Amino acid sequence: MKFGDDVPAGYDLSRIRLLGTVGEPINPEAWMWYRRAIGNENCPIVDTWWQTETGAIMITPLPGVTVTKPGSCTLPLPGIFADIVDDDGKSVTDPDKGGFLVIRKPWPGMLRTIYGDNQRYLETYWDKFDRRFYVAGDSARRDKDGYFWIMGRIDDVLNVAGHRLGTMEVESALVAHERVVEAAVVGRPHDVKGESIFAYVVLQGERPVGDEALNLARELRDWVGKEIGSIARPDDIRFADNLPKTRSGKIMRRLLRTIAKGEEITEDISTLENQAILEQLRGES
Repeated sequence: MKFGDDVPAGYDLSRIRLLGTVGEPINPEAWMWYRRAIGNENCPIVDTWWQTETGAIMITPLPGVTVTKPGSCTLPLPGIFADIVDDDGKSVTDPDKGGFLVIRKPWPGMLRTIYGDNQRYLETYWDKFDRRFYVAGDSARRDKDGYFWIMGRIDDVLNVAGHRLGTMEVESALVAHERVVEAAVVGRPHDVKGESIFAYVVLQGERPVGDEALNLARELRDWVGKEIGSIARPDDIRFADNLPKTRSGKIMRRLLRTIAKGEEITEDISTLENQAILEQLRGES
């Protein structure tokens, strides 16, 4: 998206029959561009949810069978008993209300322990709800049609002045703006609101600086306020040429949180695809 339609238009994509997306929840705007520019409005998009720990895809559309929705991984595969529960482990039945994504029954290929540390396995995946079901660590919601929408990791859900906001929700609103191609949102401590919203944004074309950056940041705040509500307006917006990702394509959100808080980077960044963007992310260039 960042480089427009000219790059894919320079290749013969006529033999592509199926598109896939994994790693991060895909924003609806990116989903629609992917289908149009790469799939020529003709290829099913298989937007999957799964984990290394699950051993296989768990929630996904069946190509040519499942009606898809931009940004949704749709429905669990047959035999996969996925659910969304609240803090008490009760199923969330209200449409579009978020909660914990869990798997209620065992499935083939599931993780059975962590080598040499079974206690950590139990604490990480089972103890949250008294070992009644597998806790994926993701926040999700289910719409009126029963479709699953991944909102991000549980620790990526922000508590802004008592309002719970999924980072994915704010990111999708940002990407819906015509100039934005990618966004990542994290929280940082705030004396009054508890948490404030810090957004890293990648634009089409050149990265703005100076007054242009200030004006565009103001425009994007107003845009998010219109799309979601004033409570979701980012307090900080920082522009970068790209987002920090591992070589497998996952956004390094822990690194972004560290930078947003102004803390020293102590984690391993050897898997960072492009280390040159750190100065941009810190606001130093």
